[in-house]
Amino acid sequence: MRKIAFTLFLCCSLLAFAEGNPEAGKEKASVCAACHGPTGVSNNPEWPNLAGQHADYLIKQMKYFKEGKKRSSPLMTPVMADLTIQDMEDLAAFYTAQPRARLTTPKQYVKPGELLYRGGNFEKHITACIACHGPQGLGNAEAGFPVLSGQHAIYNIQQLEAFKSGKRTGDLYDMMHDIANRMGKEDMEAVSYYLSGLH
Repeated sequence: MRKIAFTLFLCCSLLAFAEGNPEAGKEKASVCAACHGPTGVSNNPEWPNLAGQHADYLIKQMKYFKEGKKRSSPLMTPVMADLTIQDMEDLAAFYTAQPRARLTTPKQYVKPGELLYRGGNFEKHITACIACHGPQGLGNAEAGFPVLSGQHAIYNIQQLEAFKSGKRTGDLYDMMHDIANRMGKEDMEAVSYYLSGLH
């Protein structure tokens, strides 16, 4: 708990908000639309919804893809290669202004997903997701915690698996690696499908 509190303090103290031009971002997003949809809502559940995501979080992820170290993708890394910081800020400003996706949670995942999201799992030492991502899955922009509400479950499962394996890094103090490392497949599925319909 102290680690989370310190992280929140540190992020709030150091994080500067991105200042991009959403109109310029809309133009630049025409390339992104092929995978992420014209307004940042993807039709492919393996590709993330970007609409309504925190601008600073989007910029951080774009930088990671550009560097190809903390996050690497044969699709994203080449796309990011020629982007400037201004391009990233413009894209982020456009996507953060778009309405989030409104997905639904399959009935069988509502109860187990809610229990894990809101209460964690004491026996497995899984921290409740609500601590960082909030009661409605809207995250915390100042602290750098992303919006998870309305995100594709399959994408979220892939990311939890990537955190668990160490393929994805870059989260503060490896918090997501520590949490995902304690989660089984059923845990990942339950919380991911729950989040897709959490509004």
